[in-house]
Amino acid sequence: MKAFAFLFLTLLILASCREQPQTSYTEIRSLKGQETEGLDPDRLKRIDQMMEEAIAEGEIPGGVALIARNGKIVYHKAFGQSDTEQGTAFQKNDIFRIASQTKAITSTAVMMLWEEGHFQLDEPISKYIPEFKNTGILATFVESDSSFTTTPLTSPITIRHLLTHTSGIGYGMIDGDPRFRKAFAKAGITDAFTAEAVTLKENVPKIAQMPLHHQPGEGWTYSEGLDVLGRFVEIVSEMPFDQFLKSRIFDPLGMEDTWFYLPEQLADRLVPVQHKEDGSWKVFETEVFNIDYPIEGARSFFSGGAGLSSTARDYFVFLQMMLNKGVYNEVRLLSRTTVETMMVNQIGDHWEGGPADFNLAFSVVNADHGVAKGGLGGPGTFEWGGYFNTQYFADPGEQVIGILMKQTQGNAGDQTGWKFKQMVFASIAD
Repeated sequence: MKAFAFLFLTLLILASCREQPQTSYTEIRSLKGQETEGLDPDRLKRIDQMMEEAIAEGEIPGGVALIARNGKIVYHKAFGQSDTEQGTAFQKNDIFRIASQTKAITSTAVMMLWEEGHFQLDEPISKYIPEFKNTGILATFVESDSSFTTTPLTSPITIRHLLTHTSGIGYGMIDGDPRFRKAFAKAGITDAFTAEAVTLKENVPKIAQMPLHHQPGEGWTYSEGLDVLGRFVEIVSEMPFDQFLKSRIFDPLGMEDTWFYLPEQLADRLVPVQHKEDGSWKVFETEVFNIDYPIEGARSFFSGGAGLSSTARDYFVFLQMMLNKGVYNEVRLLSRTTVETMMVNQIGDHWEGGPADFNLAFSVVNADHGVAKGGLGGPGTFEWGGYFNTQYFADPGEQVIGILMKQTQGNAGDQTGWKFKQMVFASIAD
């Protein structure tokens, strides 16, 4: 009888086991992937190793990396030291000088005003800043005194030209042509960073007096056009540019750590810029500009091309708003149709044959060459970076955002930018 009871119980247990579905290896991996929105956690660890090796080999002193997918931050880590001399470790909420990552935010401000019907993209900028009526193309240049002559424009600089770097305007201290560097310096133009009491209202008319590299629309030249558009926003909105960004973009999106000049309570979160000197990382100093411009000085120059400081988290919010076609957390800054217009190639064949095109705010990976190149993301992946070694990208197809914030000057053989991007896309496992 006992034997029969034991046999019955055994059969009952076996039957019960057969009724319970078995979790397959694939399902386990799928459940594991839910935590990281389809990014393989083991593959994400490769990024940890890559960053740690780059620090050990002296490519970078450290940085902050953030990855998001489907609107959720799935990876946010700090590596290395923000001040190697003091032994200060990077923190995830550190604030970085984002320099040219400012440009996309300025472009957003311009397009918000465009949506309100204040102007058309192909209107001449001289309609709003009259000094540009007299701008011409560089004809001759005298090395001894940096004087020059110009030839007239065949067509005016438009707002679209300024957004797309096709205006022909140069870029002062980082211009590829030394003649333009000298001409901008002689004119006393502030190119991007300053602690001096300079304003856009004073600076932009000086830019209008500079010669152009080429006729508007006939070439692509990285330029101070977004600084000009910062002043344009002030004129159209009748607000200081910093106040427009704060009230219309940063406050609505909850970007509490993004500023031209940091409030006192945030100042200690600004990380130093470091450079390699005699094989060691040291705090960078320069006579060209005050490196501590975000926390010192007059706090009056709101560079639309390079002036902001921010965190990885804040910039994620901005990029996610773009991936969401203009809205974030039920706050809409732009229409879906406007974002779609912004993302279309706007420079014709100026970058023909390359892996990317340029739209009204970003470099954009194209389907013909960019995807085939590998490691750049899918078609429409938009990206840019900043002067102090910060990078970002966002892939609308995969709904992936990658941000890598560093703060260095000089060439120390840093390869973390391309490796980070390549490893992020290689981590997609769904």
